[in-house]
Amino acid sequence: MKFDVFCEIQRAFPWSGAQDEASLFREIIAQAKAAEAAGFETWWQVEHHGAPEFSYSSAPEIVLTAIAMATERLRVGHAGVLAPFNINSPLRVAERAATLDVLSGGRFELGLAKSGGKEWETFGVNPESARDQVRDAMHMIPRMWTEKEFSWDGPDYKVPPREVVPKPVQQPHPRLWQTCGSPESFFMAGEMGVGALGTTLLSPVAFLGQMLREHDRGLAACKTPAGKLVNPQKGCFTFVHLAESRAQAIANGAAWSALWYVNAAPVVFKVPRSVWYDMIKAGLHPNSARDTAALQQLDPNETVIQDDDPEVVRVLKRMATGETIGKQEAHEVLEALDCVVIGDPDHCAKKIAGYEGIGADRMMCMMQFGSIPHAAVLKSMELAGRHLLPAFAGAKAEAMA
Repeated sequence: MKFDVFCEIQRAFPWSGAQDEASLFREIIAQAKAAEAAGFETWWQVEHHGAPEFSYSSAPEIVLTAIAMATERLRVGHAGVLAPFNINSPLRVAERAATLDVLSGGRFELGLAKSGGKEWETFGVNPESARDQVRDAMHMIPRMWTEKEFSWDGPDYKVPPREVVPKPVQQPHPRLWQTCGSPESFFMAGEMGVGALGTTLLSPVAFLGQMLREHDRGLAACKTPAGKLVNPQKGCFTFVHLAESRAQAIANGAAWSALWYVNAAPVVFKVPRSVWYDMIKAGLHPNSARDTAALQQLDPNETVIQDDDPEVVRVLKRMATGETIGKQEAHEVLEALDCVVIGDPDHCAKKIAGYEGIGADRMMCMMQFGSIPHAAVLKSMELAGRHLLPAFAGAKAEAMA
């Protein structure tokens, strides 16, 4: 199992303008250098727009280019390009991605995402066609990379015969991935022969394992891959923070930051919090409800605590109403969940073993989130490099021997 870093570029609290934003981007570049030094495989950058409460990664290709220029070995991945055509034209995606592959010396990985919520509103995306456009883009882009002349004549996207330049360095082309949050999207990724990038948030590892089996089912049904090669890999996103001790992990506020993140996400995706909490309560992934949530006439700010709410949902609701949640309480609540990897190295290794058990090929470690201090993020990466990466690389080598 390989270890990657997944980055949103975020801070939990509002700040005072461009100077703070500039310092945040400087920290991201420093963290990418630290990730390379620690031995991480790929730096994944997300794409969000108009979401200052959640992410400053609105121009991920530029950030990834800066990271590529500041590193030598670290691969750079876009997870993922928001693929509905109103947000990103497939031809422009192919051009930017190939340019980044050239500049990075062949270190680029491309993921596509369907997006939703505020971003669909911002760019006028038709929800009915979004999934089909992701599928079409996934088939178009590799052709643009590998064919001398490309053309497309679809109902909502047309390109006359054109030579798309530059061509990527990697042959036959960079690896393809799809970000997935529902059984349908995991199956779709497999059916297209592309890797699946899945997220847990606070859902059990076993639930993500069920989604990975949907990817396997799709791979078995793959007849015509979208690209020139099949990528069967499965990446799993989760919160990861290592500290020298449990007490230090608590002091760094990593668990509190994870709770903040989960409460901030519904604002971006416009999923009513009541749906979000109900999905977590049921042991499911909130994104599974994204397509249907808009049809439910529910109060998006519903935070009334129910008798059957598990402790994590109770704490999320209390935080959403403005109640102060202490770092100790936040840690104790999330420590019991098998999906959240926060604590000392031994504790984190036991949690990571659960992901290995469901067949994850890549651990997409979200390490910069919420209000975790920059120095603590750097230390977490160093500890992961010393303790987690070699331990699981050794386990894989032993299994293959």
